[in-house]
Amino acid sequence: MALNTYSNFVTVVENYLARTDLSSQIPDFIQMAQIRMSRDLRTEKMLKVATATSTAGDGTIALPSDMLEVREIHVQGNPVIRVEYQSPDLFFKNGQTTLSGMPYYFTMLGSEFQFAPIFDSTMTVQILYYGQPTFISTSTASNLYLANYPDALLYATLAEAEPYLMNDGRIQTWSALYDRAIANIKTSDLGQTYPYTSLSVTPR
Repeated sequence: MALNTYSNFVTVVENYLARTDLSSQIPDFIQMAQIRMSRDLRTEKMLKVATATSTAGDGTIALPSDMLEVREIHVQGNPVIRVEYQSPDLFFKNGQTTLSGMPYYFTMLGSEFQFAPIFDSTMTVQILYYGQPTFISTSTASNLYLANYPDALLYATLAEAEPYLMNDGRIQTWSALYDRAIANIKTSDLGQTYPYTSLSVTPR
């Protein structure tokens, strides 16, 4: 059976588990598997772009609601400025947080980005980040995980059944297959991001 819809995926999980008493738990296994993958994967297919408009005198911008991890932030203009990430301790020590102007540094506090110097005018901020895919469910037939990484999603789902399967020897096999699938995805994704060509460095 093709792993292309939520209902098909549930059927495949049921077949792998070969248990008739776990039907009500399988949606929970699938949910937990997607949470696991959200922690383990950062791939090019998960990249998203969001834009936000700053307010003069306010050095904060809300994180995208589906953000898992930020990759880059730019302030649009001529030229475009790439804003450098700093850890919170370094950010507050750099002496820029009380200044106003074009921001060159950012950090993350709670659900916000904080910039320094503080915006002194309205600016367009572009955020490149890894986004949380909408989870598959009875109301969402497919998502990025199912469409691109069905094997990893399957093995993660099966492994999440461990509390119910107890000493079932298949758990170790499924966990190992999940780890291998994740490793293969990361290797393949690295190849897409960085072509397999030698990089030459020209000294100044």
